[in-house]
Amino acid sequence: MLRSLFAGISGLRANQTMLDVTGNNIANVNTTGFKASTTVFSDTLSQMLTAASGGGADRGGTNPIQIGLGVQLAATMLNFNQGSAQTTGRPTDLMLQGDGFFMLRDGNENVYTRAGAFTFDNTGTLVAPNGMRVEGYALDATGAPTGGPTDINLHMIDSTLPAGVELTSYNIGPDGKVRGTFSDGVQRDICQLAVADFANPMGLEKIGDTEFRESANSGVADIGVAGQGQRGQIMAGALEMSNVDLSSEFTNLILAQRGFQASSRVITTSDQVLEDLVNIKR
Repeated sequence: MLRSLFAGISGLRANQTMLDVTGNNIANVNTTGFKASTTVFSDTLSQMLTAASGGGADRGGTNPIQIGLGVQLAATMLNFNQGSAQTTGRPTDLMLQGDGFFMLRDGNENVYTRAGAFTFDNTGTLVAPNGMRVEGYALDATGAPTGGPTDINLHMIDSTLPAGVELTSYNIGPDGKVRGTFSDGVQRDICQLAVADFANPMGLEKIGDTEFRESANSGVADIGVAGQGQRGQIMAGALEMSNVDLSSEFTNLILAQRGFQASSRVITTSDQVLEDLVNIKR
């Protein structure tokens, strides 16, 4: 059977995958915190017809003669470039300027996201749109994080307040601290949002809802607070938009379409050659 027939089939599959990835990017052009992906192709194993030989006293060396057997998908690469800011004015809409991820708790598992469309629920707990709880730190008397990550809640310091003092308003600063203004006119730090960073963010696994989980190649989450290490600052009242570049995606769409079309032409031509071969008998 002709090698070109199977090479053409592999080209159809690879370019169909490129179309799938590009279509998903375009579909999420307005998804908050979405990170675009690109496809990387590589050739498959080549068939060796003649091995290479070294040069000698009477004759020079020869190069190997090999025939490729098609194309395969090598990787899908995440693009973690910063998306543009969309100002919303809502105090619980948060955007990370720089590296890092917000940390959410899903049962006993921690997941991570760049989409900061949060809100406080009826218990005063900061949650994502799907109900996952945003993680952060309680603060000690000096305002420094203490203990491990825990759910962010507006009532975390109620037990330390003077009798009759209640929260009247709050804001979230660039360092991720939730600062409250209380009925006695005093501002107090309530808690601080956790920000996670990874040695290899492109190794994270997408799980839907614009969220990621650790994988074997992402490294363990380095959890801290905004502005420390490589972690970016937090902007309140804004959301990070998708980093999909439509001009690039439409170009990739054309490339994938033409690649698919060319691969189908290879299959058609191979079929014609096989037909001519069968007709020799006639």
